[in-house]
Amino acid sequence: MQYQPHRFSVAPMMDWTDRHCRLFHRQLTRHALLYTEMVTADAVLYGDRERLIGFDNSEHPVALQLGGSDPAKLAEAASIGAQFGYDEINLNVGCPSDRVQEGAFGACLMAEPQLVANCIAAMQRAVQVPVTVKCRIGIDDQDSERDLQRFIETVADAGCTQFTVHARKAWLKGLSPKENREVPPLDYARVYKLKQAREDLAIVINGGIGTLEEAEEHLRYVDGVMLGRAAYQTPYILAHVDRRFFGQTAPLATRQEALSGLIDHTKRHLARGGRLNTIVRHTLGIMHGLRGARHFRRFLSENATGEDAGIDVLLAAIDMARVAETWQREFTTQDA
Repeated sequence: MQYQPHRFSVAPMMDWTDRHCRLFHRQLTRHALLYTEMVTADAVLYGDRERLIGFDNSEHPVALQLGGSDPAKLAEAASIGAQFGYDEINLNVGCPSDRVQEGAFGACLMAEPQLVANCIAAMQRAVQVPVTVKCRIGIDDQDSERDLQRFIETVADAGCTQFTVHARKAWLKGLSPKENREVPPLDYARVYKLKQAREDLAIVINGGIGTLEEAEEHLRYVDGVMLGRAAYQTPYILAHVDRRFFGQTAPLATRQEALSGLIDHTKRHLARGGRLNTIVRHTLGIMHGLRGARHFRRFLSENATGEDAGIDVLLAAIDMARVAETWQREFTTQDA
């Protein structure tokens, strides 16, 4: 099987997929493509770059998602991202938040395909790594396959060969960002038809995919799947990704191993004055489906949030995972 990172990816999610989250997810899957939160081009150009887009080498393959609508600024930000070592630069043309709309980027750019094409062309001239787009199937009154195809064709003509398509429209007026993730109906068939029409493009589908079984079904019609909330809220499903989607045969990472992989990173973070909860908040769902999951979540919620919370809290959580997995193995063996 040819290795294609986009075959399975974890979606960029604001306030969630920071460097700590990505490092945790990487303990579970070596091959899934991980994305940063969306970072605006202006933030990259004028902000604290190490804090905003710094990452650990173990996170590869990892993509930087940028937001913006100024081709020159996006090109410069993309160049900086490539210099940092990102494997892909992605342009956000799907976020429906008010803040993004006020900045004239995100999903509202679907109404300006030529501007998006200009941005992509400028970014591609600035970097050697792939430049991709994440978009919706439409916005507001755009409600035809022709609108989506026109957008894709215009941007593809500028050189973009990979699109991640969230299979929902975005209503920029009347719905909150949360509602835009849930209320507009999913239309997977429209994404499938897009792939049929443009077999030369890599089309990745996103939106409402809750299980790996669903992801495998989508791969009958498109080139890749992207999971968001399911990967974050029930992260242990990522432990099965390398076998199911990349043909790997290595043993599955255990929950205990995934948490233990954070020890050195956490020690360094605490030594720099960071807080424990910044890291362990991303692990709350790791015990989903196991006996003791509720106790695990409550323990971290009560003990990891204080300013003086230390590595001992993480070590105790690791021990909880060990006990739960041992019980699960014994229970499964007895049941068999």
